[in-house]
Amino acid sequence: MIELNANQLVFRFPEVHPQAVCRVNFQRTLRIPDDNREYALPPGLGRFPLEHVEDHAKSLPGDYQKRGGVMLPMYQAEALWISFTGAGDYPFLLKIAAGKINAVTGEPWQDAVSDTPQDYIVTPDQPWLDGFCIQKGLIRQFVAMPLGSGYTAEEQLTGAAEFGGLQIIAYPMKRERYEAIKAREVNACRSRSMDSFMCADMAMAPGMGMAPGGLMKQTIHKDKHGLDAWDLSQSSRCFVHLLNSQQWRQVTGSQPPCKPPTARDYTAAGLPWFEHYAEGKQALDGSEVLAGLDSVAVKGIKQGETPLPDNDPLQIGKVINLGSAKPSVSEGDW
Repeated sequence: MIELNANQLVFRFPEVHPQAVCRVNFQRTLRIPDDNREYALPPGLGRFPLEHVEDHAKSLPGDYQKRGGVMLPMYQAEALWISFTGAGDYPFLLKIAAGKINAVTGEPWQDAVSDTPQDYIVTPDQPWLDGFCIQKGLIRQFVAMPLGSGYTAEEQLTGAAEFGGLQIIAYPMKRERYEAIKAREVNACRSRSMDSFMCADMAMAPGMGMAPGGLMKQTIHKDKHGLDAWDLSQSSRCFVHLLNSQQWRQVTGSQPPCKPPTARDYTAAGLPWFEHYAEGKQALDGSEVLAGLDSVAVKGIKQGETPLPDNDPLQIGKVINLGSAKPSVSEGDW
């Protein structure tokens, strides 16, 4: 079961365990420079607003209604990261895709789970995901670009601009495995969100998809539990549609959040960036498929365009080490 509550998706599996709850929200953030330098983790600037697709069915094309789920507004070249929290420390296996391209492996979407290579992340070990996993300890930031422009991971890998958006499926840990772990240890997770910075078929322009942006230091952790720890008979999935600011106003009648500050303005104000140190956890090697994609800046050069404003290199000052402390949504047809 999936609920939409306080601008976050809540995956619940009470039939597995009362604590089997995973909350997913989408954080507005700074777009780091796409200059092939490695940057620390930018902050969360508050949650993107989420709306049920069904609530606006009359103002959306048929494929939105078919896929169901939720929608959120993004500006072109705006970035996000995905935050994962729970009711406690109940572990979940999550598969994340952009335009139905797996953000960990670069392979086409499938509900089925694989550990060779691992095509998923595990919470609470992985408290957030900022982008496409391209190599051990490095990702390329999720950056919103219009479908049809050739920048998105989906278009670069498939040649089509069919889906866009983000896709998520959640599987809870088996009850007996969780209770065995709980008997031995208690895990905890910290968030780096800084909410105080939050400032009938119809013709509609194409939506938004996720393109690979700047390089960021982030480790995607190897599953320490093993594939047999997960209850693969229980799952819920959600399609997250991305609308640009004009589409959001057109469909919902409300204003999207104001544009976030630039990375340069944020840094000039002396505000912190972040590192996440996870002692003892193994990192995935990353995807050669995703590593071979053009970033937005590189793709722009090839196409003779300048899609990213304020893309000059940045000298980061203050970096905080975060450490590693011990209503229903339709799934749709996609």
